Amino acid sequence: MKTVYINGIVLDGSENMQPKTGLAIVTEGEKIAAVEPCQAAYDGSQIIDLKGQYIMPGLINLHVHLPASGKPKKKQSDPKKLVKLMTSNNFLRKIMLKMCEGYAKTQLMSGVTTIRTVGGVEDVDTQIRDAILAGKMDGPRILAGNMAISVPGGHMAGSLAYEATTPEQARSYVRQIAKDKPDLIKLMITGGVLDAKVKGEPGELKMSPEIVKAACEEAHALGLHVAAHVESPQGVQVALENGVDTIEHGALPSEAIIQLFQDRKACQVATLSPALPFALFDRHVSHVSEMEQYNGKIVFDGIVECAKACLANGIPVGLGTDTGCPYITHYDMWREVNYFHKFCGVSNTFALYTATKRNAELVGIGDQTGSIEVGKCADFMVTEKNPLDDLTALRNIKMVVARGKRYADPQVKKMSDVEQALDPFI
Repeated sequence: MKTVYINGIVLDGSENMQPKTGLAIVTEGEKIAAVEPCQAAYDGSQIIDLKGQYIMPGLINLHVHLPASGKPKKKQSDPKKLVKLMTSNNFLRKIMLKMCEGYAKTQLMSGVTTIRTVGGVEDVDTQIRDAILAGKMDGPRILAGNMAISVPGGHMAGSLAYEATTPEQARSYVRQIAKDKPDLIKLMITGGVLDAKVKGEPGELKMSPEIVKAACEEAHALGLHVAAHVESPQGVQVALENGVDTIEHGALPSEAIIQLFQDRKACQVATLSPALPFALFDRHVSHVSEMEQYNGKIVFDGIVECAKACLANGIPVGLGTDTGCPYITHYDMWREVNYFHKFCGVSNTFALYTATKRNAELVGIGDQTGSIEVGKCADFMVTEKNPLDDLTALRNIKMVVARGKRYADPQVKKMSDVEQALDPFI
């Protein structure tokens, strides 16, 4: 049976999208069969009357860690010990898998129809991806990264990332990860705010250029793109010089870095959400040290300036939330879209385009999703108000459609303390 969405105001996801009325979106199975002037009758079809609400492509979140909720903590936990515990026996592994499945569904119920995972536990991400594709569970399309590669003392070493000590070992880990058929390889090239030991030096280079190059060469030989956690100018330069495809986070770029982005045809995946609590919250709320707040501001400003410079020089910028960091939940991709507008100075229209069609194109699935076009997947979300006027319209989703399956009145359980802390920065 075909499904026809009528009386909706269509935002198609294109760069210069304008609200369009009088159109019907016809879906058949997982695909969009037609986008046409609304007919008087659609015999034999299921009719969904949107009653003047706005229908647009589902959001795409390019930076997700499934094993964490984003719940803030007063004290830092040890991720290495936690992962060791959760993988110590089959019972705890099943609990972890169910938890990650729930978080994936939360992404979907918040209007995110595609996620890209960039560091998870063992092969959990690909397991969930495959279960969703097989119709065994509800969730978004997943581009899965599984375990990442770090170095001893590096970011997420021993928890969400293997520890490579030599270029040869890095190649071996790439091959090991590739056995579970992930969609990308993730490298942890620098430290981050919580790794910094000195004020003013977040994002310290941890991974040698030789290891970066070896991992990228091996991944590319296997047909896999490479994403890299990078939070310093030195790290960005090393990443781009040695073959990384996407810079996750970013840092204040030099002219040489801009040239490297262009030469490599690389892009930045900006993640404004995770650094904001460190940089802008009162420390009585964030429970971080003065040094961590100072370093958080450096990282936040670096991500913003990297995005602005990339956009000014025609370098694509994508968006992701870094879900799992403190205060960064699985239902708040709408905040990242809003921050992109607020802090990087792009229009509401460009922000929504980035979170839909452009994000899809940047990770190679622009032919499948990201816009409302014939032949693409029926991946939609519906809002009561127009996000082109106010991006906070994305906060309240009235309907989600993923690969043709419709979820009316989707609900997510929200954390009131997180909402209260983040809302002043909308």
